[in-house]
Amino acid sequence: MSCGNPHDTDCRDVLDKVYAYLDGELTDGDVVEIRVHLDECSPCLQEYDLDKAIKALVAKHCGCDPVPADLRSKVLARIAQVRAELAD
Repeated sequence: MSCGNPHDTDCRDVLDKVYAYLDGELTDGDVVEIRVHLDECSPCLQEYDLDKAIKALVAKHCGCDPVPADLRSKVLARIAQVRAELAD
């Protein structure tokens, strides 16, 4: 996804890191880059809001069930695959 406007951080880079951002797994520098980008890019902000809502919904309904260790990597791989298909 790209909004068509130039940014210091590319839209794809931001969206690739959005779940790590939501999980608090990024360096301080990456957090700042993503915050700046989301402040100036409404399409990425909308995607961030959607991802945040999905994460909250999953946590609400599945928070107490044990999760297989490799599930997160499988989900992220599938998201990346769908994004690549949509970009083509």
